[in-house]
Amino acid sequence: MEGKKTIRWGIMGPGGISEGFAKDLAHAQGAELAAVAGRDPDKTAAFAGKFGIAKTHGSIEELAADPEVDIVYIGTVHPVHKEHALAALAAGKPVLCEKPLAMNAAEAREIAGLAESKGVFVMEAMWTRFLPAIRQARRWLDEGAIGEVRLLKAEFGFDAGWNPDGRLLNKDLGGGTLLDAGIYPVSFASFVFGEQPERIESVARIGETGVDEQFSLLLGYGDGRAASLHGSIRLEMENDAWIYGTKGRIRIPGFLWSRGAELRVKGEEPVVFEDGRVCNGYAFEAEEAMDALREGRTSSEIMPIAESVRILETMDRIRAQWGLTY
Repeated sequence: MEGKKTIRWGIMGPGGISEGFAKDLAHAQGAELAAVAGRDPDKTAAFAGKFGIAKTHGSIEELAADPEVDIVYIGTVHPVHKEHALAALAAGKPVLCEKPLAMNAAEAREIAGLAESKGVFVMEAMWTRFLPAIRQARRWLDEGAIGEVRLLKAEFGFDAGWNPDGRLLNKDLGGGTLLDAGIYPVSFASFVFGEQPERIESVARIGETGVDEQFSLLLGYGDGRAASLHGSIRLEMENDAWIYGTKGRIRIPGFLWSRGAELRVKGEEPVVFEDGRVCNGYAFEAEEAMDALREGRTSSEIMPIAESVRILETMDRIRAQWGLTY
């Protein structure tokens, strides 16, 4: 659609995830990269040069005060998400914040509360929800194509190697599987069932650095409905998702970044969906945020801020079983 109002983005944190987001913005209609902020001037300048960004800032406060920035993308490490989101929202700037929205539900409630009081848009950057394959799976579910959903199986695991000082294994930097990798299957379960679990059974391996290196979850939703979820930062996994219903099943290979989905209904030929996109997929969440700004919405229907809070409440319940707090 032509004629969409240009939305000017400011990026907080010139790291790896921000690079992926910045590259994808080239595929988001009506998006413009206006500014980037970071603590390291050289790194921030290099990021700006790489993406042709005209302005650099040294702090979130400077970025949020920039009149040429319409929305702030926060791509910093987990423990400072709350600080950066609150600073941007306090200045009246809409926010798209990388997952997890915060370290725990209490922090997330602070962010949601300030956004509501200010009447400003905020959304967790759960990019998976906006992928065409995932949205197609949602349509199949809403149409009742596989009947009543009874079981979800999903996992996300990779071997990050042994680096106790690196972010993933460092508790002070928000390390651990659940916050970094596990949030994907946990959020996907919320997406599929539309509610948080009544019952949680879990097993986790807490490594020598004090973070969860691996977990398995069984979430119960009443009437026998369940989600079997797994995650790791020390094990390579298939990373597929399966949704089983009373009439059939949906398979989403590599569900975090999937480019396709398969529907199998009893007695019918399989239906295969492929999206054929040219970007990684961050562009879709950016387009949702920009459309919200253009339409005057303060939350996304696909990834509502209230649901992000509830998901972190579930994750708090999970970690409480392990005796792991942040």
